[in-house]
Amino acid sequence: MSPRLDLALQSGLTLTQPLTVLGPSLTSDLSALPRETQVVQPFKPFHDHFANLGFSVTPEAQGPCNDAIVVLPRAKALARSMIQQACTLASGAVVVDGAKTDGVDSLLKDIRKRVSIEGPISKAHGKIFWFQSDAKAFVDWAAPEHQTVDGFQTAPGVFSADGVDPASALLLSALPDKLGARVADLGAGWGFLSAGLLQAPGLKSLHLVEADHTALTCARANVSDPRTQFHWADAVTWRASEPIDTVVMNPPFHTSRNADPALGQGFITSAAKNLTRNGALWLVANRHLPYETTLTDTFAQVEEVTGDNRFKVFHASRPRR
Repeated sequence: MSPRLDLALQSGLTLTQPLTVLGPSLTSDLSALPRETQVVQPFKPFHDHFANLGFSVTPEAQGPCNDAIVVLPRAKALARSMIQQACTLASGAVVVDGAKTDGVDSLLKDIRKRVSIEGPISKAHGKIFWFQSDAKAFVDWAAPEHQTVDGFQTAPGVFSADGVDPASALLLSALPDKLGARVADLGAGWGFLSAGLLQAPGLKSLHLVEADHTALTCARANVSDPRTQFHWADAVTWRASEPIDTVVMNPPFHTSRNADPALGQGFITSAAKNLTRNGALWLVANRHLPYETTLTDTFAQVEEVTGDNRFKVFHASRPRR
């Protein structure tokens, strides 16, 4: 973001505190901004990155501000709700920065129909532009107060926001009746798998581990049971307070447009570290993802129990120490 922001500041954009930045990623260079700038980032690894840089970071925006910067996400509905939120928070300028691959051109066209914009400035396969905050102009872009799918609460931008993920549904159907007393759902999302896991006989505790604060908020609404524990954490580094009998997961495989199998491999390694000596992992993955080597390196017993042309379900047990 920095090259485009620098050009905007040189072209007459002025930013004053309190300043809020919504949705920056690891590629967003905020080094030119004062550390008292509020950074809103619900994704735990990104949240921790900016906190380590000394910024005031929060998963949800706190209080009004003078100016706001929106770093566009890929999801169109989420991008629109962030624009509306920025206009609600800011009394001055709302700055929009995004890559072409994140739909900045179409969003610019839509915003131009509602308010007068300054810029845009093109640089590094993206655009930055700004306008005077106008909350009334974007009322219809607000995130719905309650967004439900098949009886579950979801939200714009969370994984599988528009319906139950078919891979998760396949995994749930493949699980045995008994899973043990202590179970963890790594990358729990908005709670579809966990809601089903609670039906297992003998279950005493269920850990929902999710890095997306927004998704975890939905999970709290979808999974109301005294046996559940919610953890806003990176599943790759999360450690349970006591060994887990069974880990269930449908891990993500990208944080950007490019697939990154290392993410799922990290989930597998994390599962092994959290399991008892005889613990089990149940995993669903897209058919093309190369998880087999990591599974056999990490567990003594591995088998593909079911699948189709899109997905594969693995049962792995007895983690190697």
